[in-house]
Amino acid sequence: MSHDLKTREDVSKLVHHFYEKIRQNKDIGHFFNEMILDWDEHLEKLTDFWETNLFFKRNYKGNPKLAHQNVDKHFNESIEQKHFGIWLNLWFATIDEHFEGDLANRAKNNARNMASHLFMTMYMDRKKDASD
Repeated sequence: MSHDLKTREDVSKLVHHFYEKIRQNKDIGHFFNEMILDWDEHLEKLTDFWETNLFFKRNYKGNPKLAHQNVDKHFNESIEQKHFGIWLNLWFATIDEHFEGDLANRAKNNARNMASHLFMTMYMDRKKDASD
């Protein structure tokens, strides 16, 4: 029986199950597997991110825009909108497998908004670099 996201442990469960899927995905797994050197540290940081995002706690310290711009540069600006679509589909599927409720829906909506924003930020950074 599913329940809503209520605790840090719930968020951690979501993040861990989600990144198991990501790491095995043939289309986007390589972006993560090549860039992330310490998975335990990364999963803890992403748990902080989503806990901050969903429960309005101030645990997360980082710059997602800069991180994604750096990944895109590392892969010669080859990250496409379809990659974010795959990411979102895996996120939604993981949520649906384990959770339901208002915060689960917020996690989906926030991820959708974040994916659009991060892709556009990366795309605009490419255009800026091209005009320099």
